[in-house]
Amino acid sequence: MSRLLVVVDMQKDFVDGALGTKEAQAIVPAVEEKIKAYQAAGETVVFTLDTHGPDYLATQEGRRLPVPHCIKGTPGWELADAFKELAGTRFEKGTFGSRELAEYVRDGGFSQAEVVGLCTDICVISNALLIKAFCPELPVSVDASCCAGVSPESHENALKAMEMCQIDVVRKE
Repeated sequence: MSRLLVVVDMQKDFVDGALGTKEAQAIVPAVEEKIKAYQAAGETVVFTLDTHGPDYLATQEGRRLPVPHCIKGTPGWELADAFKELAGTRFEKGTFGSRELAEYVRDGGFSQAEVVGLCTDICVISNALLIKAFCPELPVSVDASCCAGVSPESHENALKAMEMCQIDVVRKE
């Protein structure tokens, strides 16, 4: 049994594109280091890709967040440069969480899962909770230093919510 690292939506549009933030840019080196450590140890790394079509603005999400982003085939949909060439299965998802990812984790025989990426308060929490729902006995953790939210306040709120749902939040002093 091996460990799994789930890298959520480390795409150009969330790092330095349409919805990018300085907090997202700041976690790139730590996420890259973590991915490389998992890979060097022979552990599994997977990536999620927020994936929308050209009709994004006509969707419920697009009406609530009218900022076109992660449109499949555009530069903003691609993983940020630091991650583009790194190996790992990719899960395209049209919504915040990926049922396919949760099923993959459930069926993968992993000893633990760690979730990192963007945005803590939307897609990271959604995927961490789905994994926990599909795998209630699997230890699931989130490294707070390798995540960023829409705002620092919503990042912290999401971390607290995950802790309440028995997801271990690693906080580096």
